[in-house]
Amino acid sequence: MKPRDCEVLVIGGGPTGLALACALRLHDVHVRVIDAASRPAVTSRANILHARGVEVLDRLGALGDLPERAQPALTITLYLDGKPAVTIHFGDLGLGQARPALYISQAEIEAALRARLGELGSEVEWETELSKITEGDEQVTATLADGQTIACSWVVGCDGAHSTVRQLTDIGFPGVPVSERFLLADVHADWPVSRSGGHGWPHEDGPFFAMPMPDPTGRDDLWRIMAYDPESRGEMSDQDILDRSRQLARERTGRTDIEIKDTVWASTFRTHRRLANTYRRDRVFIAGDAAHIHSPLGGQGMVTGIGDAENLGWKLALVIQGTANGKLLDTYEAERRPVATDVLRSTTGATRLQVGKGPVMRFLRNWVLVPLANLPSVQKRAGRMASQLWVSYRKGPLARRTGIRFGARPRPGDRVPDLPCHRSDGSHTRLHRELGGHWALLGKAGEMQDYLAEARDRLGDRVMVLEGGTASEVWLVRPDAHLAWRGPKGPKQLGRWLGGALQLGEARI
Repeated sequence: MKPRDCEVLVIGGGPTGLALACALRLHDVHVRVIDAASRPAVTSRANILHARGVEVLDRLGALGDLPERAQPALTITLYLDGKPAVTIHFGDLGLGQARPALYISQAEIEAALRARLGELGSEVEWETELSKITEGDEQVTATLADGQTIACSWVVGCDGAHSTVRQLTDIGFPGVPVSERFLLADVHADWPVSRSGGHGWPHEDGPFFAMPMPDPTGRDDLWRIMAYDPESRGEMSDQDILDRSRQLARERTGRTDIEIKDTVWASTFRTHRRLANTYRRDRVFIAGDAAHIHSPLGGQGMVTGIGDAENLGWKLALVIQGTANGKLLDTYEAERRPVATDVLRSTTGATRLQVGKGPVMRFLRNWVLVPLANLPSVQKRAGRMASQLWVSYRKGPLARRTGIRFGARPRPGDRVPDLPCHRSDGSHTRLHRELGGHWALLGKAGEMQDYLAEARDRLGDRVMVLEGGTASEVWLVRPDAHLAWRGPKGPKQLGRWLGGALQLGEARI
C-alpha cells in the first residue's frame, strides 16, 4: 500500500473547498486541495455573504478586512409602480450575530480564504484534474489526469454542480428545472438609489434586482444586476449584453434616469433544483454545490456550502486523530442534508412566485406579498431565514443523545449566539472569536475544572474554559458554534455524552 500523501484530499478550490481545508488545518490535519482550473476565478455569480457565512469565516480566521471592503447588506427595497413599497431590514436580528451580511464578490471571499489557508501552511494546486477514485479498506487513491496518484484517508468533492467526484462515485443528483434564463451582470451605472442596500422591482415579465458592489478600483458606481430574461438565447456579445441590460433596466424599473455605462462581466443561466441522494460513499464525501444546487434568489448557495464545510471539518478531524469512531461522520449528512432540503424548498418557492405570470401571481406579489413584507414579524422572519442563523441540529443524532429535555434555548443542536465571555485570565472576549478548531466550556469561573478534565480526557487539549452562559449550568459548544451539551448534573454526565454521542473510546476506523 502506498504511503499516504495526505489525510484529506479536497477536490475544488472554491469557497466550500477552501473553508473545509482551513477548518481541517485549524485541527492540524494534513490536507491537499486540487482544482482543474488553471487559476482562481476573477468573476463570480455569488455576490452576498449572509450572516452565517460571515460568522464561519470569522471563526476560521479568514474574514480579514472583507467587512471594510464590502458593502453592508442591510436592506432590500421593493418597488411597485415605480415607488418604494417595502424595505426589508437585515440588520441585528436579535440572534446575537456579530456582523451583518456583506455584499462582496465570491472571488474576493475565495481570495481571503486562500490567504488564510496559506497562513495555515497549505495552498491550492491548480491545473490538477481528478480522473479516477479507487477505494480501499483503509485509504483512497486518487488518480490524476496526468497519471500521478495521491493516496489519502478521505476525499471530499467540493467541485461544483458538475462534480467529477459525485459522478465517479455514482451518487445520484435528481432534480428539476425551476425557471427559464436569468441575466446576471456587473455594470458601472449612474443609479439614483441608495447604495446602503439592494433594490428589487417585481414585474409582470419577471423581477429585476440591483445590488451595490464594492469596486477594487475605488469607484462607487458598480452594481450587480439580475433579471429574469427568458428571451436571452445562446451566445451574446458584450454589446448585446450591454444593450439588453439597459433595455431591461428601463422596462422593469420604469425609470429613465438610469445610465448603464459599461458591463464588467455578464452571464446567463437557468435555475435548477437538485439534491444528492447521499452525501457520502464510504471514504468519499461531497459538499456545497456538488451536493445541492438551487435558485440564486436569496443568495443561499455559498453560505450553505460553507456551512457544510465547517460541519464536516471538525468531525473528520476527530476521526483522523483517533479520538472519535468513524460513525461520527454519518452525522454530517444527517445534520446538513435537511438544511439543504429547507433551502431548496424556500428558494424554489420564492423564484416561482417572482417569475410566475398571470393575474393570480400578480395579485399574490402586489397585494399579498408586499403588504405582508411590511409587517415587523414577517421582516424579522425573512431576515432570519436569509441569514441562515436559524439552522439547528436539534433533531439530529448528536442532539438526541443528550437524553435531556430543555424548554429554554439554546437546546442541544442549536446555534449558540456570539455571547460576551471572559477568558481564564479575566480578559473580555466573545464566544465565536474563541472557536474555530476549539471546543468551549461555558459556565461559572472556578467551578469547571472537573468538566474541563473530563472533556480534555475525551477531546484532547482543544477545549477551553470561558465564563459565560448561565450561572446554574455548564455548556459545551462545538467548534461550529452549535450547542453540544448542557447540564447541571456534573462532569460525569458530560463524559457519558461524549462517550455516547461521539462514540469515543469505541472501535475506530
